[in-house]
Amino acid sequence: MAAADTRDASDCARQQRGARAALGLLLSINLFNYIDRQVLAAVVPDVRRSFLGAGQPLGAMADVLGWFQHTFGFRPENALIGLLSVAFMTVYMVAAPLFVRLSERWSRWVMVGAAVMIWSLASGASGLAATFGILLLTRCGVGVGEAAYGPMAQSVLSDLYPIERRGRVLAWFNMAIPVGSALGFVLGGFFSRMWPQNGWRWAFGFVVLPGLVLGALALRRGRRDAAAARQTRASRAAVPRLRWRDYAELLRTPSYLLCTAGMCGMTFAIGGIGFWMVDYVRTCRGAGPESAEIFGLILVAAGFTATWLGGWLGDRLRPRWSGAYFLVSGASALAGFPLFLLVLNRALPPVAMWLCIFLTCFCLFFNTGPANAILANVTRPALRPMAFALNILLIHALGDVPSPLLIGLVSDRCGGDLTVALRGVAALFLVSGVCWLFGARFLARDSDIIVN
Repeated sequence: MAAADTRDASDCARQQRGARAALGLLLSINLFNYIDRQVLAAVVPDVRRSFLGAGQPLGAMADVLGWFQHTFGFRPENALIGLLSVAFMTVYMVAAPLFVRLSERWSRWVMVGAAVMIWSLASGASGLAATFGILLLTRCGVGVGEAAYGPMAQSVLSDLYPIERRGRVLAWFNMAIPVGSALGFVLGGFFSRMWPQNGWRWAFGFVVLPGLVLGALALRRGRRDAAAARQTRASRAAVPRLRWRDYAELLRTPSYLLCTAGMCGMTFAIGGIGFWMVDYVRTCRGAGPESAEIFGLILVAAGFTATWLGGWLGDRLRPRWSGAYFLVSGASALAGFPLFLLVLNRALPPVAMWLCIFLTCFCLFFNTGPANAILANVTRPALRPMAFALNILLIHALGDVPSPLLIGLVSDRCGGDLTVALRGVAALFLVSGVCWLFGARFLARDSDIIVN
């Protein structure tokens, strides 16, 4: 009996070490994922000047701009810059469910490793782009790589950790969002200031080598787990493969639908604010070129603390209130509404503006851990990769795919002023808050029927 207990304790310790190692590797990959995403937002003025500025060879783009100005009365320069984000996110959201289907045959770790290498090389190619069209294609390549990685990572972690720890674990994983985004702004701002002409190109190339190293580590992890993977495939052979109609159960789960609806609104806000905020404070509020670094520091401070506190508070309140994850998410979204309106008040002094930006970002990221824990807790383990993939498809299709382009179009129509367009974003805080608060009534029931 003692030998069996010792063996069980040893196996448990080994599983815990493996889970922590997986979390560390996936968190590091996610960090560089978001560095790459936000480098573009940090160098928007430089990209606009390089491809759409006066005296630049526009090529076929000149005809597009000329036709649009003749037809609608304004040049859609900000809209075209926003299209770079739209192209990336569109490819990402469409390809994610397709890669989930492939994961039924391939090792998840192999897919993660290959995905990291693909997006790292595509990011480096963005810095070499000679025309706007080529830059657009390279951003699509980044989207392909991230689509193969996104759904896999959170489903792997959900399988490795029990329900009572998922909120904190997924919060740790998603801390890479604000930290990586902040580093992306700092990195882009640094290269832009040091080399005003072409520094933005070096910012894209910076992430290539670390990405290739992390991809190699993921592939190594896949080889090391080959025996377990073969055993998993053998067990899957006895279980019928999931069919598309099986996923319809997600659409019959109120907690999943309301959580996804809340995330759609918040993703719209995050996409718009993240892409345009640096340009807003520089062009509309007179901030200096160091504003990208300031915004990056705000993101890392607000996002890191909010993501951790949101996950911790959701787990802490869960034994008392079954809908705690929803309540935490909804309260933070509603608090962000008046704060973001204050950011857009031009009478606000610069110091107060930056403080309100900090508090707004805090509210944006407070729901990250609880919202992802909801998705994991109300879906069967076999369905989790597809649940996260479908969530990715919906939140991006209705969130940060249209938001940069729509904000750019409205600002172009208003003579380049981003204020009016960003005011519309504030309403999405209310939409998310209402959806999350309403979802609290369903969470206990939906979680109880799932075998975790």
